[in-house]
Amino acid sequence: MIKGGLAGRIGRMAGDSGPERVLVAASFVNRVGNGLFNAAAALYFTLVVGLPAVQVGAALTIAGVLGLCAGIPGGHLADRRGARTIMMLALTVQAVSMAALVLVESWAALTIIATVDQIAAAAGGAAWGALVVRVGGDRPALFRAKLRTFVNLGVVLGTVGAGLALVADTRGAYLTLILGNSASFALCAALLLLLLLPRYPVVAAPPQQRRWLAFADRPFLTFTALYGAMGLQYPVVSLLLPIWISEHTEAPRWTVAALFAVNSAFCVLMQTRIGSRIETPHDGGRAFRTAGLLFLVSCPMMALAAYAPVWAAAGLVLAAIFVHSLGEVWESSAGFALGFGLAPDHAQGQYQGVLGLGFSAGQALAPAILTTVVLGLGTTGWLLLAVFFAALGAVGPSLARWGMRTRPQPGVAAEMTG
Repeated sequence: MIKGGLAGRIGRMAGDSGPERVLVAASFVNRVGNGLFNAAAALYFTLVVGLPAVQVGAALTIAGVLGLCAGIPGGHLADRRGARTIMMLALTVQAVSMAALVLVESWAALTIIATVDQIAAAAGGAAWGALVVRVGGDRPALFRAKLRTFVNLGVVLGTVGAGLALVADTRGAYLTLILGNSASFALCAALLLLLLLPRYPVVAAPPQQRRWLAFADRPFLTFTALYGAMGLQYPVVSLLLPIWISEHTEAPRWTVAALFAVNSAFCVLMQTRIGSRIETPHDGGRAFRTAGLLFLVSCPMMALAAYAPVWAAAGLVLAAIFVHSLGEVWESSAGFALGFGLAPDHAQGQYQGVLGLGFSAGQALAPAILTTVVLGLGTTGWLLLAVFFAALGAVGPSLARWGMRTRPQPGVAAEMTG
């Protein structure tokens, strides 16, 4: 019944079949739950449970930091024990921990449960990356682009659902959102199990291969740092621009809601069209450069909105977010092509754990950087941010060439594993 329902409809929409359909459906369901929870978490613990905001922030920060440490060992475990197994285990733990959040009445309980959830999330995320590589088939770029399209769509639908519940502003509404996220993890695990996603065999590591290979891979570590830094572009939309609109422009407040709608819709509509063409690491390097150039254009447009009258400011912001969203699609596609393309098959989970750690570290630092440096300097800060993005992107092609030069050649790899 599940196979003919949710997974079948999503699979037909995505144009996939078999394992691709299963992973798309599971990822979609999971992200719907994420969208429900992300909008409700802080408000539930402060308004309903009654914890001080500073305690909620501290608990979630501690959980996030400790969770970062789990991605790399979790990914390594996925490489050795199977990505499907580790991902299902992580989803089960998250379903239980998320349901347990409704019992929280103290800071200590919140910290412990949130930490367990974040550890499982990091390990599951690395395993998910390794699974994406195995499921991708003959057209991995097309599959990854479709997958991200449905992931984005899931977040949008979940956020809309959360908005409707938040309007009610009752304890029952908040509990529904949290338990809905718990159910999404359980359903995601059930989809992987009941629809019989293949238990892909573990790829053996070459003889005498060092255990933590990713830490010695300088091109990949460099890309991880660049990708984490380029990730500042996400909170530009979610944090920096809304503050800039409300405090420095005459654009109406509804512009903030409109920019989120434009950003989400554009990424959903364009991800497959653009991302399906970015297949190799060399394609990824060029896409990374293109993303930097688009951000070079979008950031000054956002800054100039402060000098425009009401309707011109609103139009300039929306035009800027259109350009910025285009850059986001190119940047995410570059991340797929380089992040997966530079990783050896037998260590995909470990490599995705490293990449996830770099990205998460960038996201953790982003609010402080954007609100102090960029907002503090005003227009100059926006221009510096634009140049920063363009400089990061410019490294993309040379990084891709460096990375490919240092990968084992096919003949050498076959000899090592033979």
